[in-house]
Amino acid sequence: MPEQALSHLKVLELCNLVSGSYCTKLLADLGAEVIKVEPPGIGDGSRRRGPFLNDIPHTERSGLFLYLNTNKLGITLDVKTRTGQSILKELIKQTDIFVEDNLPETTAELGLTYAELKKINPHLVMTSITPFGQIGPYRNYKAFELNSVHAGGEGYMMPIESTFPTREPVKGGGLVGDCMCGLSASLATLAASYDMKATGMGQHVDVSKQDVLMTMVGLEVAMFTYSGTVRTRHKRKAMLAAPKECQDGYIMMSAFGDRDWQVFARFIGKDSWAEEERLNTSMKRWENSDEIDQYVETWAKKHKKDDLFQQLQANALAGAPVNTSEDLVKSPQLESRGFFVEIDHPKAGKLNYPSVSYNLSRTTCNTWRAAPLLGQHNEFVYCGRLGYDKQALVKMSEAGVI
Repeated sequence: MPEQALSHLKVLELCNLVSGSYCTKLLADLGAEVIKVEPPGIGDGSRRRGPFLNDIPHTERSGLFLYLNTNKLGITLDVKTRTGQSILKELIKQTDIFVEDNLPETTAELGLTYAELKKINPHLVMTSITPFGQIGPYRNYKAFELNSVHAGGEGYMMPIESTFPTREPVKGGGLVGDCMCGLSASLATLAASYDMKATGMGQHVDVSKQDVLMTMVGLEVAMFTYSGTVRTRHKRKAMLAAPKECQDGYIMMSAFGDRDWQVFARFIGKDSWAEEERLNTSMKRWENSDEIDQYVETWAKKHKKDDLFQQLQANALAGAPVNTSEDLVKSPQLESRGFFVEIDHPKAGKLNYPSVSYNLSRTTCNTWRAAPLLGQHNEFVYCGRLGYDKQALVKMSEAGVI
């Protein structure tokens, strides 16, 4: 079997909750060896967040933790102690990439700044993921995903007024914002590691969540830069801008170009619209979007979402159902791609997990390991990598270091 794409990389993760864990998960899924460091006794905060298997809270059965930490090794270490900091630095000597998400002042207090760590490992790539980055007046400010999304400006655009005219700004569902930050951090980390392999020199990757999420509304930022226009969710007409309700759910349809509009008008039973001069350009259709949307809303309720999806595609029109998680798990498309994989966890048992969103023709992603139990690989790492004996592990455990 060929090696996986990143099997040459050794990664150390000192992160809590989502962004950092997702960053290293993406690396682990491509074959990098990732050692996740958790506080003794309590572990990563995601262990205490649902959903939990059978809706029973348990630190080893959090769906969030299980998903974010597949393919990783797991150790416990109290990095607030001098012994813990010393051990972490011993591991960093053997590491290509170190990913952490402490605030800059905390990192300095722990003696884990890049300036210190590059002295013991000059080729180290250190990625720091924080709400506002390593510099600037907000550098030590705290934020959760809800705060970061709005700090980045995306919430100001949602929801569009024509759909929910009285709603306050909202963020996207789930943990999309944190995952976007993890994805961006992963990309930057890979770029730095590529440079490290070419030059032998490491560097510090400074990831600001605000900066990442601001790029999601780059057009709006550019509009203000160029014209002084502050674009908001209000007074934003857009034809078919929101999903339309069907008999069994919702569907999202689009008809942007003139050809698509003519086909779409006939598809919804409004043949005359395809020929009317008042609707023959995208700007004119935008001006009449309220009329168009009102008709489509009534028309869509007569149909089932999957029937419409298949018919839209048959007519070369863009459209897709608004899928629920159940729809996705049962999707024949995802099944054909082998997207869900069964992984056996010692506490959670056998569960189906989302795998990766791509297929590589040679360096496959077909080795799947369950998320680690809290401290599961302490002996493997401390004894096998750093040379401690089992008696030393017992003493460190009794002292609360691991």
